[in-house]
Amino acid sequence: MQVEVGAVVEGKVTGITKFGAFVDLGEGTTGMVHISEVAATYVKEIRDFLQEGQTVKVKVLTVGEDGKISLSIKKAAPPAPRTPRQPAASPGRPGEFEWKPASRTADSFEDMMSRFKQTSDEKISDLKRSLDSKHGGFSKKPNRQG
Repeated sequence: MQVEVGAVVEGKVTGITKFGAFVDLGEGTTGMVHISEVAATYVKEIRDFLQEGQTVKVKVLTVGEDGKISLSIKKAAPPAPRTPRQPAASPGRPGEFEWKPASRTADSFEDMMSRFKQTSDEKISDLKRSLDSKHGGFSKKPNRQG
């Protein structure tokens, strides 16, 4: 049987291992479904999803030069219809607190720069005070030699 990549075919599960399941595609052709391709959910134990002798639809993922055929059960299944998520209902703001700061569209560039410079100067002076207290508060005096 000539198997083409992308084809969806039926086969019978002939063997199950820890890492996947072997599927007989007919006419002596066998492929393997890796554990990650068994179901759309996490599969810890393949036997929870498949049994030997079970007929399954599989999609041919690859056909190697050595004749190995890689199959997928989850890609052979039609995609589940997607339902749009409904946004969660907002319980309201506690205490009617305004979470976003009020926009200041009337500020000019100079006003914004002035505020930035003021806060920057405050942060620098706080940092200097913090460093001075860690060094004992002594200021450096010139070394007098006499």
